Amino acid sequence: MDLGLKNKVVVVTGAAGIKGSIGETIVQALANEGATPVIVDRNDRGFGYAEALQAKGIDSVFIKTDLSDYTQIEAAAKKIEEKYGRVDALINNVGVNDGAGLDASMDDFMYSLKLNMVSFFAMTKFCLPMIKKVKGNILNVGSKVALTGQGGTSGYAAAKGGVLGLTREWAVDLIKEGIRSNAIIIAESWTPAYDAWIKTLENGEEKLKSIVKKIPLENRMTTPQEIADQCLFAISEKSSHTTGQFITVDGGYVHLDRSLLTE
Repeated sequence: MDLGLKNKVVVVTGAAGIKGSIGETIVQALANEGATPVIVDRNDRGFGYAEALQAKGIDSVFIKTDLSDYTQIEAAAKKIEEKYGRVDALINNVGVNDGAGLDASMDDFMYSLKLNMVSFFAMTKFCLPMIKKVKGNILNVGSKVALTGQGGTSGYAAAKGGVLGLTREWAVDLIKEGIRSNAIIIAESWTPAYDAWIKTLENGEEKLKSIVKKIPLENRMTTPQEIADQCLFAISEKSSHTTGQFITVDGGYVHLDRSLLTE
């Protein structure tokens, strides 16, 4: 299916993670569709990713940005304006489940909000004039933690809850402009970060098996590619009448009847 993303300028935050991370996988999927990915992240890996895409003839760019600092986000938006003049889609993807719980310092809690939620607001605010030019759209990457809680991660949970609120608020704010705003909700996805977390646990293999067993559809984790595919469909014109929605990509982990898990 041709999603009609060829030459579309798509900004992806948090897109310079390790190879196979959700943001990096989204960027590669966009490139495969002929889109123009704009990588916004603080990690220098982004330079290599953009250079590799440029070598394939894709007009990609990396804008090194600390997404916890809204002044740097504003500067990044200005660079996007100078180079492309428009944003066809903004994917607010950055997110770190940093474990800022009730025992964390106030600074750690506030930092979690800045990175995991305020960055979404700032990126959207500063890119909005460019989105309006072409009636682009916004896609926020959320987490099941906003709906279920997790324990020990108040900052991330609060931020991701706020992201869902912003998604609906922007859908209302921008409906007269013809601009759509949606969110993808992720639960258990096998990313490099998830793999690293499992390896820190004394009983990591057992923990992983117990999680996978609780995922109703096929008893397996969601792949980053499946998330990327859903993201691309959501920002494309194939989803032209979808706005204000929370699209859960999790094999039924959050919403389906627990009786499905009974052996």
